Amino acid sequence: MLYAIICEDHPESLELRKQARPAHLDRLAALQNEGRLLIAGPHPAVDAEDPGAAGFTGSLIVAEFPDLQTAQAWAEADPYHHAGVYARAVVKPFKKVFPQ
Repeated sequence: MLYAIICEDHPESLELRKQARPAHLDRLAALQNEGRLLIAGPHPAVDAEDPGAAGFTGSLIVAEFPDLQTAQAWAEADPYHHAGVYARAVVKPFKKVFPQ
């Protein structure tokens, strides 16, 4: 089943995000290589593709996991979580309707 992992950043965490980004992207690449990643990316803090110093307010990941507990464990093991980037992460089942 698909799960949405909705993360909110701590304020002023851009430098922590930059430091942990390579390890975070490695984990996402592993999901993609397994064919389990639907979409992933950050939420810019301003209405711009590259928010610059404004940074990001969080991230969204939608991926396939066997169950909710596995998705939650994956989210808790994220390098951004361990680096103190994320203030919180919510994991919810997700039903993809579009695109078909």
